[in-house]
Amino acid sequence: MNYTLAPLILFGFSLLFVLAGAWILLRQKWLLQWLKGTGGLLLVGVAIYLSIFALNIYGYREYAQEVPVATVSFRQSGEQSFIATVTRTDGIAEDFRLKGDQWQLDARIIKWKMPFAVMGLKPGYQLDRISGRYYALEDERSQDRTVYNLHRDPVGLDVWRMAKDGWSLLIDARYGSAAYLPMADGALFEVTAGQTGLVARPMNGSAQQAISGWN
Repeated sequence: MNYTLAPLILFGFSLLFVLAGAWILLRQKWLLQWLKGTGGLLLVGVAIYLSIFALNIYGYREYAQEVPVATVSFRQSGEQSFIATVTRTDGIAEDFRLKGDQWQLDARIIKWKMPFAVMGLKPGYQLDRISGRYYALEDERSQDRTVYNLHRDPVGLDVWRMAKDGWSLLIDARYGSAAYLPMADGALFEVTAGQTGLVARPMNGSAQQAISGWN
């Protein structure tokens, strides 16, 4: 028997075994019941996932172009210590004590995949965290760091985190971060979300002076 004929014979046997196995299985009623049960469990699982996904997405706000997401104001409370007041677009304000010389605001950004994108679903954002940073590398290594969460805890699975790790067929996920800017007593900044991420702009003289002196 040559090596050309042997694979054909083996393939013939494998085909016979597949047909025989399929005939035996299809004659049994338990197989149909198992398929129905598996399909039902799969549908329940998909329904649970979509419900959790919907609850996660509920905390995001859509945007089609550059829109304001928050204002951030500062008052100095000590050396390299500031109280940052983050005011969201719904009027809710929170205070955070930041250590350092600079601040940064981060957001979670989601973009819908096909076919949802062509259905008109727009990107969305959710404020994620605010943090302080020291200008001097030595202080950055030795002094206390301050980072605060701004997002609400997701219900069940964190679908944004799953999407960022590549485990989502519905959305793409990424961070949007404003550039680090200086903190100064009385400074007020406006943060907007756009296609390139977050942008922070000075809104009063104290903020403009801080940026001018920092640059």
